[in-house]
This record gives sequence, structure tokens and C-alpha cells, in this order.
Amino acid sequence: MTTPRTDRSPWNWLLLVAIIIPLIPPLFNAVEPRLFGIPLFYWLQLAFILIGVTATTVVYRMTRRGR
Repeated sequence: MTTPRTDRSPWNWLLLVAIIIPLIPPLFNAVEPRLFGIPLFYWLQLAFILIGVTATTVVYRMTRRGR
């Protein structure tokens, strides 16, 4: 009989960063500063994707079994 798997790791809290940060409108409610001529809103959306991918990767690596 195998032991039941639990997903109760403190590393899972890091995933909230990727969820909460894009929900804060004052962060991206502007046109300036521009990055290579691209308004803040658009390049910040790409940064949010990178934050989400990074957070997910870190949580996966820190919580997988058999390290």
C-alpha cells in the first residue's frame, strides 16, 4: 500500500505571486515607460508570462519527489 500524496508544500505559496501580480491594475495602467517603442502594458504582459513560468518551474523543481 502506498502512502497518500499530499501537496502541502510551502513552495506552493510562490504560485500566488504569478496569480496576484497581474491582478494589480496600477502596475500597468500607463503608456510610459516604453521599451523599444512598445507601451508598458504590452511588454509588462510578457513579463507576467515570464514570472508565471519561472514561479511554476521553481515550485515544480522544489516539490517533485525523489530529488
